[in-house]
Amino acid sequence: MDILQQGTLYLVATPIGNLEDMTFRAVRILSEVDVIAAEDTRVTQKLCRHYEIRTPLTSYHEHNKEESGQVLLERIKEGENVALVSDAGTPAVSDPGYELVVAAVREGIPVVPIPGANAAITALIASASPTDSFGFVGFLPRKSKEKKDRMKEVAAWGMTWVFYESPHRVKDTLTALNETFSECQVTVARELTKKFETFHRGTPTELLQYFDEHAPRGECCFVVNGCVASAKEDELWWEGLSIYDHVKTYVAKGETDKTAIKRAAVDRQMAKREVYGAYHVTTSKYLKIIKKNNT
Repeated sequence: MDILQQGTLYLVATPIGNLEDMTFRAVRILSEVDVIAAEDTRVTQKLCRHYEIRTPLTSYHEHNKEESGQVLLERIKEGENVALVSDAGTPAVSDPGYELVVAAVREGIPVVPIPGANAAITALIASASPTDSFGFVGFLPRKSKEKKDRMKEVAAWGMTWVFYESPHRVKDTLTALNETFSECQVTVARELTKKFETFHRGTPTELLQYFDEHAPRGECCFVVNGCVASAKEDELWWEGLSIYDHVKTYVAKGETDKTAIKRAAVDRQMAKREVYGAYHVTTSKYLKIIKKNNT
């Protein structure tokens, strides 16, 4: 009796707008696999019709990923090849797929990426922002306080950062950037690879003025660099405190050590690991003093 050979999970990037951005390899793989797992089968069906791909489709999205993922893994174990796609761009990047990849790797299933379009990289390379070092943030939190805290945290990386935003939150996000930083260079890329692709570059204030007159439409990608935190007195309550005392102030208010260290790092525009190190070095010194006094 022949031993059944398991199949492969392919992660296939699809166009983010312009259908001509589909690669030859992606078309071939989608045509050859046994099934295509799609975020929205209606969207993927249009792509398949365009390239005359007749492979059966099945649904894999945020709301059924646990059940559907298990079914897909079983099919791969039985020897079928599965291609995972999102509605646009690279699957598992701010789109469903991460959990399926983790499960496949855990099961020893081959995972093969088929590279292609990605909105974050597309926006970055045309932004005129530094590209030698950058970070991808995905989507920022929706609530204003959490959004500003996240902005301060990633700005402390000291590199260009990229994130996605829905059109109806563009002005709120620019306002948060404007209030959080005294200086910032921003590119808002809109409708990437499509007919009305546009890049708007400037400070948050300049971009707010533009979007007050021109309502943003279509999914947007922000590229941010050159941020300098605003020096407001009420935001510098910790000035004069050591890092240890800064963290301990948050702990005294009920925060865990981990959360307190993170908040202190955001306040000081420092890397979290640096605050962690300074805090625990001081803690160790205090513990040694206490131990010595008790002996």
